[in-house]
Amino acid sequence: MNDCFDRVVDRSNNFAAKVEESVLHYGTNDLIPLWIADMDFPTAKPITDAIIRRAQQGIYGYTYRPDAYFETIAAWQKRRNGWQADPAKMAFAPGVIPGMRLYLQLFTNPEDKCIIQQPVYHPFADILQNTGRTMLVNPLKEENGYYTMDLEDLEEKAKEGAKYLILCNPHNPVGRSWKKEELEQVADLCLRYGIEVLSDEIHGDLMLFGHRHTPFASLSEEVAKITTTFTAPSKTFNLAGLQSSTIHFADEAKKERYIKTLKEMDIARNNCFSLVATMAAYEEGEGWLEELKTYLEGNMNDLEQFFQQELPQVKFLKPECTYLAWLNFNGLGYSADEVKRRLVEKAKVGLSDGREFGFDGEGYFRLNAATPRVILERACAQIKEAMTM
Repeated sequence: MNDCFDRVVDRSNNFAAKVEESVLHYGTNDLIPLWIADMDFPTAKPITDAIIRRAQQGIYGYTYRPDAYFETIAAWQKRRNGWQADPAKMAFAPGVIPGMRLYLQLFTNPEDKCIIQQPVYHPFADILQNTGRTMLVNPLKEENGYYTMDLEDLEEKAKEGAKYLILCNPHNPVGRSWKKEELEQVADLCLRYGIEVLSDEIHGDLMLFGHRHTPFASLSEEVAKITTTFTAPSKTFNLAGLQSSTIHFADEAKKERYIKTLKEMDIARNNCFSLVATMAAYEEGEGWLEELKTYLEGNMNDLEQFFQQELPQVKFLKPECTYLAWLNFNGLGYSADEVKRRLVEKAKVGLSDGREFGFDGEGYFRLNAATPRVILERACAQIKEAMTM
């Protein structure tokens, strides 16, 4: 196992948002920050080496994107997920959410109704609100800590005239790796009611415990025609600060209109480091990723054991994917505000408040487990003390 996962890095020295911006959410930076979704692990050595080689050239000018860039992404999807993504239909985006927001602005109308499945990554609701689109919530169903989609309600939302579904595949924060059969049922509804799908698959490489990722567009040629997919190396390889994502369009005409708009804003190029980092990640990062997943599985197993044995009132919903744990604190009998106060003031741990994720998030908190085990153990011990004193 690569020892980089156990190495504790002082992130207060690298302008990390999860450290420096904690004060905006918790009123202090004096806590263990397990909220924002990036990892405390150094990235794969081939990626670091590629960035260093590029940096040593000493010239950081406008960067040309070769055809090999998107071909490398397509090869990764084929190798990892069996999806034959088309490089000719790919476009650069500075991030999944910026790309999705621009897509909504370009290809939807203000009166269009868009479905999201809460509790879900909160920027989905933000971009609908900020673009003036109508949000319809298709709540997930939870039974004994296991979430499924409410297909009956989804059909009702379709009958209300929904035109778009923003799909979180796999799902953040509840940690579901949607099975192919589940996605096929969603696809059938979308095809019957003329709903287009925007599929956020940024966590698609982080499958745990033998689960497999199914890209929504891979279900069939018919489904591919109604699907726009958003991917990135940022969660997989801890590269979020390099701002490199990819939009997989259903047709080239939309792609060209999107690229034209990017050029008008002069943000169509990769920066010089994101280009070489992305290519190195997909060409040489696979071994590191497999070691990362093994380490994350160990962290998740440790969390499961801790909450079962030491704090059973808190229900740990073991994720099938991602490095994010969805914790149900309602069994403690405290209000969500009181839990948050104890986490911040007594435990000195920053977790994401479940209410940010929408429907049924009351009393839940999201914990980022992508951190060295010694830090995770310390955070858990402090949480136990804060909740039982």
